Amino acid sequence: MYGYLLRNRVIFIGSRINDETATQIVACLLALETLSDSEDIKLYINSPGGQAYSVISILDTIEAIKPDVVTIALGQCASTATLLLAAGAKGKRFSMPNARIMMHQPAGGAMGSADEVNIQASELNRTMKVVHRFYERFTGLPLDRIEEETDRDNFMNPKQAMELGLIDDVIVSADLPTLATAHA
Repeated sequence: MYGYLLRNRVIFIGSRINDETATQIVACLLALETLSDSEDIKLYINSPGGQAYSVISILDTIEAIKPDVVTIALGQCASTATLLLAAGAKGKRFSMPNARIMMHQPAGGAMGSADEVNIQASELNRTMKVVHRFYERFTGLPLDRIEEETDRDNFMNPKQAMELGLIDDVIVSADLPTLATAHA
């Protein structure tokens, strides 16, 4: 099945994103660019998110490759997966009508000595700034608004996500096959 999807320039994320899944996604993006740098790549996202720097490796790749990446949220698109959704090419960021989208601050589980916990807290704050810069760039919202929107678990429907600039349009199931093959 995944071979068929890749031949049609479709990547599906259906799990938590860690280093292993990020490496696979990056490899797929790079391979698809090699096959054609002018055809869109479609990235379907149904994920609770995952490790921030694993997702950042995918974001950096999306920004580095030539093909436009079309992003489509379905089911759950939460936490760092929302960054991937917003990273799609402008005008090509979509959500299914019943998807649930959530953004929030990065979280960590610091353990160890007081010094180690302080180091981890500093790194978490740095990671939060990186995440906020990505949201600023992808949505056009000012930093203070990004901070306000991510200061808690912020669940939203696709219409609210569109108002925040995370997506460009909501699609219905009947449009999905057209979208999936429109750029193949």
